[in-house]
Amino acid sequence: MMHIAAVGWIYVVLMMSIAEDSVTAGIMTFLLYGVCPVTIILYITGTGGRRRRREQNQQREMQERQQLQNVTSETDKHPD
Repeated sequence: MMHIAAVGWIYVVLMMSIAEDSVTAGIMTFLLYGVCPVTIILYITGTGGRRRRREQNQQREMQERQQLQNVTSETDKHPD
């Protein structure tokens, strides 16, 4: 849902940029009113998802290590 709002805002800023008097003013308007704020907002709103993925990856790695330790300890107990 947030991406739809970001695309809409970029469109509005693009139209503002086109209406500027010079190319330089248009580019600066697009970058300063459009790209920078949208990038910051999307980064901030994505923080929870990144944290969740990082924690899930850590849990998965911990489970894999525990399984590997269990397999290793079982083979040490039962030498063939």
